[in-house]
Amino acid sequence: MTSSHIAKKQDLPPTAWAVLGLLSFPGERTGYELKKWADSSLRFFYWSPAISQIYAELRRLEELGYAASARSGPEEARAKRRYTITEAGRGALAGWAADTAEAGPPVLKHGLLLRIWLGHLSEPELLRAMVTEHLERTRAELDAVREAMAHAADVPEWAFPALALRWSERQHLAELELGEALLADLAEAGRRAAGPGPEAGRQAPGDAPTPG
Repeated sequence: MTSSHIAKKQDLPPTAWAVLGLLSFPGERTGYELKKWADSSLRFFYWSPAISQIYAELRRLEELGYAASARSGPEEARAKRRYTITEAGRGALAGWAADTAEAGPPVLKHGLLLRIWLGHLSEPELLRAMVTEHLERTRAELDAVREAMAHAADVPEWAFPALALRWSERQHLAELELGEALLADLAEAGRRAAGPGPEAGRQAPGDAPTPG
């Protein structure tokens, strides 16, 4: 094995490891089936790669010897390519999963909060409507998480994915609580802005809203 081949293995992006992780559960799966699995599990706590990304990573994993594939036989009306993890792939995945240095801190990119941050350019009613819509979407996502939890509950091989889904349930509940608190904060901010006090409309000193 060449040094470039080894370096190539070490440089795998998280999406490749996520796809390989989907293959680590028993059974053979097509790229489409892997996408469905990602949509019903990974997206609730990480993200779900596009189908094109999944196939691109499957090709990469096959080149590295971490995955293998085979086309279906004539018994199926439409030929499909199914993928499995190899022993080399399972060993590499186990090593990556055990490397806590690779996990890194969680990254939060909250599109709604970016708009709240720019609330001085918007109208209070619009901001409240955005938060209300966000709460409705979060409740729908919470229902989807709980459906996935129920689906995984009786499958022994999915015990650890079920733990991740349980964490996601708690995260969605916390998001609902934060959203309700944000509505209350917006109402209070609106009352302060409408007040005739001497602080209204005054430019804060400095170049940032926080010290430092």
